[in-house]
Amino acid sequence: MKVLVAGATGVVGRRVVPLLAAAGHEVLALARPGRAPLVPAGAEVLVADALDRDGVRAAVRRAAPDTVVNLLTAIPAEPDPKHLARDLAVTNRLRTEGTRNLVEAAGDARVISQGLAYGYQPDDGPAGEDAPLWRAGPPPQFAPVLAALVELERRTTRAGGLVLRLGHLYGPGTTFAVDGRFTRRVRAGRVPLAGGGHAVFSFTHADDAAAAVAAAVDRDVVTGVLNIVDDEPAALHEWLPELARLLDAPAPRKVPAALARLAVGSWGVAFLNRLRGADNARARLRLGWRPRYPSAAEGFAAEFGAGPGRRPGAQDTSSPRSAARSRQNAFPANRASQP
Repeated sequence: MKVLVAGATGVVGRRVVPLLAAAGHEVLALARPGRAPLVPAGAEVLVADALDRDGVRAAVRRAAPDTVVNLLTAIPAEPDPKHLARDLAVTNRLRTEGTRNLVEAAGDARVISQGLAYGYQPDDGPAGEDAPLWRAGPPPQFAPVLAALVELERRTTRAGGLVLRLGHLYGPGTTFAVDGRFTRRVRAGRVPLAGGGHAVFSFTHADDAAAAVAAAVDRDVVTGVLNIVDDEPAALHEWLPELARLLDAPAPRKVPAALARLAVGSWGVAFLNRLRGADNARARLRLGWRPRYPSAAEGFAAEFGAGPGRRPGAQDTSSPRSAARSRQNAFPANRASQP
């Protein structure tokens, strides 16, 4: 199958290209001018700006792919939650105009787009794909981001495509990487539990996200929207202290939400207190996909080298002993529920 990957130089794209190539697909990578050298080996590079309607149309139609994978984003290394709409303005255009350009150029090719799994209306329990998105009073800075995601999903599904709603990405190249922005802030004791830290996070390791894309490419009858997240959503007040422990960082301070709002704005406080986790049952059923890391507790332990002699990012799951060690690294709330 001929697969075109738009956004091949991003965190997920860099992992998707080798997977697709190893599976025997002919991989084409759409890269904007100046980014072509960053495309992973295994793909033929097509140079075009995703916001250039005519350029995208010419490149995609010349390539004539069977499937178009839309991973377009331009998220800055350090977005400011108080100015989220400003900092994600280009990403919002890529999710609207860029998706329009790709869908129009794709013709009869199937489209698979990357969405987000933490835009659900706050409520109790993990959200399935039929739960409503955050339409009732989302924080002002998040509103245009959510509107762009809604437009991406509308264009993709209307074309008979599939949207993969990814959770909070972690792993190399992400904000939760060993050298990532969030990790650095945790090490410095600069991520507090504001207002209690009640937000529920569903995480997705970058490798698990790439595996889901590869599975979706091979199942061309699957359409609609799927949550690509791990099995165990966890509240911030559970996973943040454990992450700090893994990093040998100070325990998170507790601060009032009103004080935190001065520093991070209404979106920042909502991010720490109101997010809803997501359920992955439909993706497991329809894609035959399983996350390599069922929980962020296991994934973080692997990423940050929990255990003697382990390097950050190393993982050994070859023995029952290592599997038991992973289970022992579960967050406190999960440990309490184990027999």
